[in-house]
Parts: sequence; C-alpha cells; structure tokens
Amino acid sequence: MGGVPSVPRDPSRKVQVICAGYARTGTSTMALAVEQLLNGPFLHGGTQVLNREDAYCKKWVQVYEAKARGDKAATLSLLREVTAGFIGVADMPPLDFIPELMELYPEAKVVLVERDPDRWLESLMVVSKASNKPWLPYLVWVVPGWRWFPSLVKHYGESAKRIMQLEPKGEVKRGTKLIINWNNMVKEMVPPEKLLVMQLKDGWGPLCKFLNVPVPDGPLPRANDTEAAIQISNHVTRRLAQIWGTAVGTAAVIGFGAWRAWKTR
Repeated sequence: MGGVPSVPRDPSRKVQVICAGYARTGTSTMALAVEQLLNGPFLHGGTQVLNREDAYCKKWVQVYEAKARGDKAATLSLLREVTAGFIGVADMPPLDFIPELMELYPEAKVVLVERDPDRWLESLMVVSKASNKPWLPYLVWVVPGWRWFPSLVKHYGESAKRIMQLEPKGEVKRGTKLIINWNNMVKEMVPPEKLLVMQLKDGWGPLCKFLNVPVPDGPLPRANDTEAAIQISNHVTRRLAQIWGTAVGTAAVIGFGAWRAWKTR
C-alpha cells in the first residue's frame, strides 16, 4: 500500500486471482507475490485510490453507488472498467465486490489469507490511530484523486458494519468479530474448488500449487502493510499542510497588498 500503482497496458488481460484477505492480512505481500507469479499488473486497492488519477478514483465511488441503488448492469460495467487489464486484485475497494468479480471473471481463483485475530486487531488499531484525523475529509477536496477518499471510506465503514452485524460462529471478542465474520463469509460465498485458505507463513508452496505455477527461488516477498499505511498517513498530512500552507500564505500576501493599496489611495 502506498507504492507506485500498476497501470495496465493490455486491457484484454483478465483478473485471475482475487486475494480476499481483509485489510491488514498481508494484502501488499500478496499483491507482490501474484504479480511476480503471473507477470502482470496487480490492483492493490489502497495503492490505487491514493495514487491514481481523479477519474479512476471517482469511478470506484460510482461502482459503490451503482450497487447501492441495485443497478447490477451498471455495477458490473463499471467494475469491469476499473479492473480491466489487471491479473489480480486485493484490499478495499475490490474486496467489497467479490461476488461481482467472480461473475465478471468466472475463471478467477480466490485466495483467503488468514491471520491471528488478536494480532490483526493490534495492527488495525495502530493504523487507525495514525490515520484517524477528523479534519481530513474537509481538506482533501483540493487534491485530485484524494478528494474521493472520504466517500470510499464511508462505503468501507458501511460494509464493515454489515459484516459486524452477522452472527459469529462461537464466542469471539467484539474487536475481532469483523475479521472472523469476514473470513467465514468468504468461505461461504466461494466454491471450495476455487478457494485457497492460507497464511503468509505457509510461503510459496500452497499458492503456487493452487495457481499451477513453478515455485520461485527465494522467500515470499514481504511488505509491511502497517508500516506502509502509517507512512502514507504521514505523507498525506505533510502534503495537505504544504498545499494549504501555500494557499493561506498566498491569500495573506494578496490580502495585505489589497489593504496597502486601499490605505494609500
């Protein structure tokens, strides 16, 4: 998350892998791994919506809006546009459209990366604390692309609430209910023959066998999702401070000049 976004050059390529692990379960690592195995551009949601052009980010909001109003044809059409040319997807917003992605790409396989719920919650809290800035939605509107992020976050939140309302299997802590319900939901919606459930510690083996590709030399690529998310949060804060600082400074200079002109007329 937060790296350079992939931009497909061949729109005819189709999604072959849907990495269905929830945020903070190694989505960046899976993006790097599948990209390496299948030699193609990978759509990591966080990276895309924070780094792509304004029109692309806006289109993801339109996908959500089409689904919310029950327009299946428009949802599938828009979803095809934002995923065309990618060989795989991970993270939000794609994960909110797993059924639609499976319909668009019936040959795609789904990989669910699980993580210890308590450790997942610790990671989520670190990121949430670093990025929970109430003033953010009011300032990002001046930045193309970023201006759509508050709308996407709102949709993510609504999705999380729906998942939290599901009855978990067995007794679970409230904080871990989201990840446990999510994992159960994915297992229920994806046919067993199309689903691989794994953990990052399993390495290349299960993934390569599932995708029927050779095992690469070296370990599974590792990316620290938590560290990357914090870095992005800090980058956004610095960028907005610079933009608004320049704007306020310019307004102050213009205002002072106008006041001097008025005083000396």
